[in-house]
Amino acid sequence: MLLASFGRMALTEKQTQELHKAIEQRRATLLAELREDAERVRNGRFRDLAGSAPDPGDESVATLIGDLAHADMGRDLDELRGLEAARTRLADGSYGVCIACGGDIGVERLRANPSAVRCIDCQTMYEKTHLSPSSTPGSSL
Repeated sequence: MLLASFGRMALTEKQTQELHKAIEQRRATLLAELREDAERVRNGRFRDLAGSAPDPGDESVATLIGDLAHADMGRDLDELRGLEAARTRLADGSYGVCIACGGDIGVERLRANPSAVRCIDCQTMYEKTHLSPSSTPGSSL
C-alpha cells in the first residue's frame, strides 16, 4: 500500500467497521430528525403558539421558535453532508486521512467526530487561521 510507505498507520478493519456503523447510525438519526422537523415546519405549528389574535410579543416568540427550528435543520443538514462525504471517503479508502497534512486522523477523533477531515493539529491550525472570532464553535469540520 502506497500510504504505508510514508509511515501512515491505517485504521484497522475493526475500527473501520466500528466507525462505518457509527456513521450509518448517526445518518439514520439525522434523517429521521430532519423529516420530523420538516413536517413540523410544514404544519406551521410555530405560528399556532401566537394564537388567533397575537400580540407583538407572542408573534415574536413564535417567529423566534420558527427561526431556531430552521437553524437546527441547517446544522443537521451540514452534519448530514459531512457524514455523506465520510461515507464516500470510506468507500474510496481515503477515510481517516487528513486533507491538510496527509497523516492519520486519530481514531479517537473519528469516534468523536466521524466526519472529521483533518487531524487535531491541522484542525486547530485551521480554526486559528480561517475562522473569524464571530464563528460559532463546532461549526468547523
